[in-house]
Amino acid sequence: MVFASITFLYYFLPGVLFLYFLVPKYLKNLVLLLASLFFYGWGEPKYVFFMIASIMSGYISGLLIEVFYNTNKKKQARLVLWGAVVIQLGVLGYFKYVDFFVENFNTITGLSLPLLKVALPMGISFYTFQIISYIVDVYRRQVSPQRNFISLAMYIAMFPQLVAGPIVRYQDIERYLAERNGSWQGVALGIRRFIFGLSKKVLIANTLGELCEIFRGSNDKSVLFFWLYGISFTLQIYFDFSGYSEMAIGLGKILGFQFPENFNYPYISKSVTEFWRRWHMSLGAWFRDYVYIPLGGNRVSKGRWFLNILVVWMLTGFWHGAAWNFILWGLLFSILLIIEKIWLLNVLKKSKVIAHIYLINVVVISFVIFNATDVKEAFGYIGGMFGVGEFPLVSKEFEYYLKSYTIVLIIGLVGATPLSKWLADSIRKRENLKKGMNVIEPFLLVALMMGVTAYLVGGSFHPFLYFRF
Repeated sequence: MVFASITFLYYFLPGVLFLYFLVPKYLKNLVLLLASLFFYGWGEPKYVFFMIASIMSGYISGLLIEVFYNTNKKKQARLVLWGAVVIQLGVLGYFKYVDFFVENFNTITGLSLPLLKVALPMGISFYTFQIISYIVDVYRRQVSPQRNFISLAMYIAMFPQLVAGPIVRYQDIERYLAERNGSWQGVALGIRRFIFGLSKKVLIANTLGELCEIFRGSNDKSVLFFWLYGISFTLQIYFDFSGYSEMAIGLGKILGFQFPENFNYPYISKSVTEFWRRWHMSLGAWFRDYVYIPLGGNRVSKGRWFLNILVVWMLTGFWHGAAWNFILWGLLFSILLIIEKIWLLNVLKKSKVIAHIYLINVVVISFVIFNATDVKEAFGYIGGMFGVGEFPLVSKEFEYYLKSYTIVLIIGLVGATPLSKWLADSIRKRENLKKGMNVIEPFLLVALMMGVTAYLVGGSFHPFLYFRF
């Protein structure tokens, strides 16, 4: 089950919210846990047991670490920490990477070991990282272990952020597990945020996804058609992922939680360094706090510092998918980050226009690599963008589909900037306009929901890019 579906919007969510607000406070966590397990098991019932086992492992590990700390047995606490992390990464590695390693082992050795063809459980990359961050934070004494299994399981399995993040840390949500003071204002803000996120995903990302699929199936490719594809996918993945993050944050507000922001208009950045402070912020913060800093961060020799960056970004790429193009994607960013830290940042500061052009081109090319089926296709597409091969500059299909998708492309380009937010905030600051905005907004939200519903009922193209992660 996914947020952008009739089943979720008109059956599951209303039913869960009805029960959630009906039951007394001491049962709300249980209702959310059962609803989340049902949500997760809707399409993959057998993997519910793997998730519960992973949660149980994290739960027991946290309690054992505290017991060993209290009895001054720090070595045993460290052993529990490493054992728990190895278990979590082992489960993730088996489901997500085993066939990747078998394929590459066969290539190197010339053997023909059969692939296991293990299906990837939904959201495993996200909930595994949440469990690991919980265990590490308990070991670091930054949080106390959760003694109520239902509360811990609800935090990890909570359906709003289970399948696509943001990666919510236990320390950020601990205070809400025992007491949540919801309000009608919070519910209203949550509904607005959810509908805006849903509209971004369905009306913009899905439509741009159609254009990307058209390009892939086209036999009339051209240089500008390659660029149109690259720009379209760059916008699609932003509205897809940021839309899901906004839906999660909105649902959290409705339920009384405060989830961290995950995107902050990354396409207005003027360097790769700034881009990764604005894109998928919860993942960047996770790798910073649990990999980069433990490796020594930038408090080491310059060579070691660069190696740390390389390691972190190889892992970041690999986290996104078990394929070489994802590793290449991560390596590209690591090299650019190192170059920026050595000298390029000082050059980019001299011209905001040049800096922004540089960043946008880097991002578009990087997402062409990201979305490729393999490295060969990635280089073929990039070559096509720069005129390598027998591709004309313009093709008839490029002209046709550019005209057909001009409106959604313009909406996407404008929507990826803070312009609409700035206009809305400016209106709310003026009392005479604020009243009109308060009247118009409910009708706008209803209209967006009607548009989304019509799209979901009438359309058949509903991709979810982050299922594979």
